[in-house]
Amino acid sequence: MAQVVSSLERDARRIHASGHAHGEVQPGEIAVGVVIGRASEFFDFFVYAIASVIVFPKLIFPFVDPLTGTLYSFGIFALAFIARPFGTALFLAVDRSSGRGAKLGLALFLLGTSTVLIAFLPGYDQIGISAAWLLAAFRIGQGVAWGGTWDGLAPLLSLTAPEDRRGWYAMLPQLGAPIGLIIASALFAFFVGNLSHYDFFSWGWRYPFFVAFAINVVALFARLRMAVTPEYTELFRRGDLEPAKVSETLAAEGRGIAIGAFAPLATFALFHMVTVFPLSWVFLFTDEGPTRFLMIEVIAAFFGLVAVVASGAVADKVGRRNLLGGTAAAIAVFSGFAPQLLNGGVVGESVFMLLAFTLLGLSFGQASGVVASNFQRRYRYTASALTNDFAWLFGAGFAPLAALLLSSHFGLIASGAYLLSGALCTLAALLLNKRLELASG
Repeated sequence: MAQVVSSLERDARRIHASGHAHGEVQPGEIAVGVVIGRASEFFDFFVYAIASVIVFPKLIFPFVDPLTGTLYSFGIFALAFIARPFGTALFLAVDRSSGRGAKLGLALFLLGTSTVLIAFLPGYDQIGISAAWLLAAFRIGQGVAWGGTWDGLAPLLSLTAPEDRRGWYAMLPQLGAPIGLIIASALFAFFVGNLSHYDFFSWGWRYPFFVAFAINVVALFARLRMAVTPEYTELFRRGDLEPAKVSETLAAEGRGIAIGAFAPLATFALFHMVTVFPLSWVFLFTDEGPTRFLMIEVIAAFFGLVAVVASGAVADKVGRRNLLGGTAAAIAVFSGFAPQLLNGGVVGESVFMLLAFTLLGLSFGQASGVVASNFQRRYRYTASALTNDFAWLFGAGFAPLAALLLSSHFGLIASGAYLLSGALCTLAALLLNKRLELASG
């Protein structure tokens, strides 16, 4: 049977065959910009996620019990994922009218502003229920901004990477997640462990949000440099990584976007099952304080970082789709026993986190763009952005809320069932995508 070659692979060969113009852009240089951008976004993400567990239930929802307050907090957490596709549509219009540099500048300004405003947020004791409405508004602002931070560097990296090292270069953007988690968890662990309860809830929890703002400023300049220089502008043009209208893209690539959104569902469900949900469970249902578990998370994230790197080498040997399918099957097996380890004390928690992060790293390292490589050139930039948005919305946006709600009522085995459903969706999406490729190939 003839090998099916994706449209992205064909365009990558065309770009390499035509040679680069003077001032050649190397894939390693693109990778640096991608990692910086992703690390800053994920640091923002995890700062908010950790605060959703240990800060906001007490600060914003002290009038309800801790479990209900955390569920309310996770409900607000999900608003960013709902808002993100709308942000993508808004900022793609800015991209078409004013250019990628203007889009990135405005998006990162909105992200930084929303993040800083959260840092200044008064509590329920000061302004009552208005605190919750303000937090929801700032969270929506973050979601809209994340939609605008899509810079196209990840698909550009796929186009410029050597053909025999596509898996290796595909994993580089994913390094931002464990890096962001390590920094955010360590920062919160330091303040929770070294400040009094009063000082932490008065000012200590706010400091990581100011750090997030500073990191965003650095990332802004790094990404603007790559987005607006003539060399990069030409490379974006040659790769047809230009914004198309969202309505046209959905009409032309709607099926591919839907499959692409569900293909990494197992990965994104596991992502929150090991980063946000365990902290909430340990914090609510054990006598353990957050400091020790945050340090367990830091150590486990280092294992995840190594696994992300390893995924590149493995994917180049067995194929990205095969690796994603294999890890989805492993996640299905993992879901049957692993969540119960969170009731096993420090040893059980540590085993769960180390196993989960290793599996997550292998899966997450190749979760981006496996299906998106089949998009038509004209719609590749916009379709890839929308696929990313919907994958996070369906796979991650409600995962902490669903896992905590199910587990609090039916036990930890229920969270395993939730994770299993994500694994089955991934396997089904990959199978469907393969059949469509063979039918069209």
